[in-house]
Parts: sequence; structure tokens; C-alpha cells
Amino acid sequence: MGALYPGVIGYLRQKQLHRWGPDYLRHLLQRRPESLAVSGTRHLLFCFCDHWEPLFDGVGDAQGDDRVAHWSEAYPAMARRFRDADGRMPQHSFFFPGEHYRGRWLEALAKLARDGFGEVELHLHHDGDTSESLRNDVARYVREIASHGHFSRDASGQAKFAFIHGNWCLANARSDGRWCGVDDELPLLFDLGCYADYTFPAPENEAQPSFVNQILWPTGDLSRRRAYEGAERARVGTKKTDRMLFINGPSGFFLDQKLGRSLGVPPKVRIEASAITANDPASESRTALWGDLGICVEGRPDWVFVKMHTHGAPEKQAASLLGDAGAKMHELLAAQYNDGVRWKLHYVSAREMFNIALAAMDGKEGDPAEYRDHVLAPPPIRQ
Repeated sequence: MGALYPGVIGYLRQKQLHRWGPDYLRHLLQRRPESLAVSGTRHLLFCFCDHWEPLFDGVGDAQGDDRVAHWSEAYPAMARRFRDADGRMPQHSFFFPGEHYRGRWLEALAKLARDGFGEVELHLHHDGDTSESLRNDVARYVREIASHGHFSRDASGQAKFAFIHGNWCLANARSDGRWCGVDDELPLLFDLGCYADYTFPAPENEAQPSFVNQILWPTGDLSRRRAYEGAERARVGTKKTDRMLFINGPSGFFLDQKLGRSLGVPPKVRIEASAITANDPASESRTALWGDLGICVEGRPDWVFVKMHTHGAPEKQAASLLGDAGAKMHELLAAQYNDGVRWKLHYVSAREMFNIALAAMDGKEGDPAEYRDHVLAPPPIRQ
């Protein structure tokens, strides 16, 4: 037992529980009951955010071409099998890394978008930057990707995008300064058109914030390092227009029934990290937790937000997501969240999820599907 105890402590520290554990307890005691108390139909808004990197693991362009071609053929074949409560197919949000830009790959994603399978947003890995160098790079990547009809536009014509930071290190989050270098990343991104961040959670990384299971506005001096740590929960009746919104995926503990059965032992307690992988696909236990956590805008508990992520371009992950394991996730979502009485399932893109969150803050109610385009219109490629 003495040897086990340090091992358990080490595991929990590896999962950054010392950072997010206190807020998780607050969520269970204060925020989750709000959602569970809803008496009518609850709506599950499911957003699948893919850190979609054709050159993942340092492969060359030829292998990247093969990965893109496989997704172009296999994703429609899988997605056409499923529909949500509105008759829509699964919506895949392709967070494309600016540093991987190849025009032909963005054209392939443009066809998927035109055919109704999802939208493109911005992903970025960077290291050792200054504010000036990062601003120049992001501005270029946004122009390049937008030139293929991706990204929403505001009234002035500026491209508007959601963002996921490579290596999780948003706003120079690491203590050693690696994988970023820019303290004022949040206002910089907002100025260039970023409307929301979808980076977190990151429970195995020191960038993990002190909050979980929330939709948040960052507060205080947004130019400081790790500025996302100061935040307030989004709520009905309050909306900010001078900063980006943070939408976080589910975090928590669950009993892995399947793993327990396979080992012939009682269910194993596991930590949900919002990641769908070939080695850790969706399961009945996991999907049940997603809705149960009740992530919502305060005051609109019947609209439950579930943001999951993956790294879907590499072959092993693609085989899982586009094959039986990916189909199983959608089957579980339909079985658990689309009976039309207790739950209605809505597949949404990252942009649509942001719009619905703002609609909740604006006091809208009823069916959230009506507000997919509440503030930001679809990108030109989908109009």
C-alpha cells in the first residue's frame, strides 16, 4: 500500500488534478445540478474539433496527399449514415494548421464543406515567436485559408475564425516558454479575427487551466501570460464583444465498464480528457458522462455543450474515426441523446456552437438549432 500511494499521487499530478480538481468539485456541487434539474427536453450540442494535421509526425507531402484523399472519400461515406434531430449529418470542424498550408488540401476541405460535412478553423503550432512575428504569421495563414472560401466573415468582410493552439501552450502557458513565446496572444488573436478558443482541456499538460466544464470569458489584463486563467462564466444576459470566448470540453471521472469487463475486474475509474483516439474511442460510459456533466451557459441549462477533440489525419486515427469506432460514437450519441423527449441531439460546427452560446447569452430559448447562424454567418464556401 505504501508503494501504491505515491504512485496514485504521481498519476493524479500527471493528470494535473492539482490544477483543475478544485473547480471540478465546484462543478459537481454547484453547476452540474443546474443542468440535471431541467424538467423538459434537454438539447445536446455536439461539436467534434479535429487537430487535423496532414503532415503529422513529420511525414512528407506525398503521405499528406494520401491522408487528405482518404478523408475526402471515407468521411462522407461514414457521416451519411447518421442524422441528428434536425436531419443534419455529423459536422466535423477541421482545425487546419496554418504551417501545413497547401492549396490543394484546402480545396479538398472546401468540397467537404460544400457538401455539408463541416467547416474549417485555424490550428497553429509555433515556438519562439514575438508578438510581431506571430501577428504576421497568423495574418498570412488566415488570408491563405480564407482564399479558399473558408472562415465566416463579419459585416466589414474580416475573416472570423475559431482557434486551437498546438501543444496546448496558449498565451505562453509553459513555464519554460516553449511552443509559444507570446504573452499577449489572446488580444492578438482577437484582433486578427478569432472569436473563440477550443484548446482546452489539456489534463496532461501544465497549460491546463484551473477551470473545467465551463464556457468562459477571460478577464483582467489579457496581455499577460496565461491570461485565460482569469475568467468568468458565460451567463444569460451578459455578453462581451471585445474578446474571444472559451469553450471547454468535458472533464471528469467515470467508471470504464468496458475495460473492467475485458480484464475481468470491477470497473476502472478513469479521467475524461475530451479526446477521442484509436486507443481510447467513445464508449457507453464516456458518452453518458458528456451530457451528465451539463456544460452550459449559466441560466440556460437545457442547452448542453459537448466539445470533443481528436488528431484525425494520421492513418491509425483515421481508420478508427472513419471506421467502426467512429460509427459507434454516433450510434451511442443517437441512443443516449436523441429520443426526442428527454434529449435532442444537434451536430454543430465550432462556429455554430459559438453562435448558440451567444444566443443563450442573448436570452434566446427553445430549440437551439434555430441559432446556428445567430451572429456569424456560414463561411462563403457554405453559402
